[in-house]
Amino acid sequence: MFDLLIKGGTLPGGTTADIAITGDRIAEVGRIDGPARRVIDATGDLVSPPFVDPHFHMDATLSYGLPRVNASGTLLEGIGLWGELRAIATVDDMVARAVTYCDWAASMGLLAIRTHVDTTPDHLRGVEAMLEVKRIVAPYIDLQLVAFPQDGLYRTATGRQNVLRALDMGVDVVGGIPHFERTMDEGAESLRDLGRIAAERGLMWDVHCDETDDPLSRHVETMAREVTRHGLGPRAAGSHLTSMHSMDNYYVSKLIPLIAESGMTAIPNPLINITLQGRHDSYPRRRGLTRVKELQAAGVTVGWGQDCVLDPWYSLGTADMLDVAFMGLHVAQMTHPEEMARCFRMVTEDNARIMNLAGYGLHKGAQASLVILDAGTPTEAVRLRPDRLAVISRGRVISEKQRNDSRLTLPGRPATVRRRHPSQA
Repeated sequence: MFDLLIKGGTLPGGTTADIAITGDRIAEVGRIDGPARRVIDATGDLVSPPFVDPHFHMDATLSYGLPRVNASGTLLEGIGLWGELRAIATVDDMVARAVTYCDWAASMGLLAIRTHVDTTPDHLRGVEAMLEVKRIVAPYIDLQLVAFPQDGLYRTATGRQNVLRALDMGVDVVGGIPHFERTMDEGAESLRDLGRIAAERGLMWDVHCDETDDPLSRHVETMAREVTRHGLGPRAAGSHLTSMHSMDNYYVSKLIPLIAESGMTAIPNPLINITLQGRHDSYPRRRGLTRVKELQAAGVTVGWGQDCVLDPWYSLGTADMLDVAFMGLHVAQMTHPEEMARCFRMVTEDNARIMNLAGYGLHKGAQASLVILDAGTPTEAVRLRPDRLAVISRGRVISEKQRNDSRLTLPGRPATVRRRHPSQA
C-alpha cells in the first residue's frame, strides 16, 4: 500500500510514468498497479521536480513602498531605501513578510530557496528573522541563508565581523559584494578573504559579483582564481555577473575558460537584471544580462534566479520561477527548442545542482517533492506559466488547484479554451 500514487504523468524527459510515494520518498517510478491511499490522475500533465530559486532577498520581500517607492528604479536608490528600512524593520515584520512569501512559493511549487541576508547592521535582526523563517518552513521548503554584507565587507567598520557572527549563528553560505567595496583592490581582497573563510569553514560561497554595467569590473576573475585555489568548485557561485555583458569579446574569451576551469557556477537574475541595468545608458541601451549561452557552452552550470519580489528593487513578482525562465529565454535569446527546454531545467535541475540539494529528482529513493503542471512539456510550461494542479512536498500534498479552462460563448466555437498546443506536446 503506497501513501500516494501519481498516475500517467509526463516527465520532463518526455516519458510517461506513474510515481509511487511512501512516506517522504519516491518508492517506484514506472508502470505501477499497486494500491495507494490516494491516487492523483496526471494523465497528459507535466510532472516535474520542484522549482528551485538559488538567489533571493527574503529579508526585504513584500516591503514594496516602505519607506517609499524607488522613484528612479536604480540599484543604488534601492540599496539606499533598503538601508532605511532595515534600520526600522522589526524581526516580527521580516518574519511575517517572509513566511507569507513562502506561502506563495509553496503554492507555485517553489520548494527550495537560497536567500541572501543582509549582515551590515550590528543588530543582525535580519539574520535572526531569517533563521526563524527557516525553522518555520523547514517541513516543506529547503531554505539556505547567505551571510551577505550588503554595504561591503570592508566598507563598514564591522562588516567582516558581522559576516562571521552570522555564520556562527547558523547561516549556511558565505556571501560578498566586491564591486561595492571602496576600491577595486579592496574588492579583490574581500574575495580572497571570503574564499578563505568559506574553505576553512567547509561552506558554500555565493557572491554578488560585478552587478554593474562597468566593463572594467572584473572581480569574477579574482573569484574564479580563489575558487580554484581553495578547491571550492561547484560549491561556489557567482551571482549576476552583469558586467560581462559590457566587456569586450577578447577579454571574455580568456575569462570564460577561467570560470569553467574553476568549476564554479553562475546565477543570472533576468527579471531584475533587465530592470536595473542600463539605467545610465541612452541608446543603444544594454540588456545587462551575463553571457548565459557562452558560459553554458563552456560547461559552466548556469541557473536562473528570481532575486526580488515586491521590494525596494523590484515592484513586481509572484514567486513563479517560470516567470523568471520566460524572461531569461527572451533576454538571452534562447529560442531554439533545446534552449527553451533548457530554460526549464535551469529553474529545476540546474538550480538544484547549484544549491547542492540532496535527494532531488524524480527517481526511486529521491525526496518525494514534485509539481504537477497544466502543461504537456517543459517548453509548454515556460510558454504558459500554467497552473500548478498539485504541489507535493516530502510526500505530502501541500497545494492543489482545479484546472481553470476558459469558457467561451461564441457561435460555432468550442465551449472551453485551453492554450496548450500540439506543437509543444
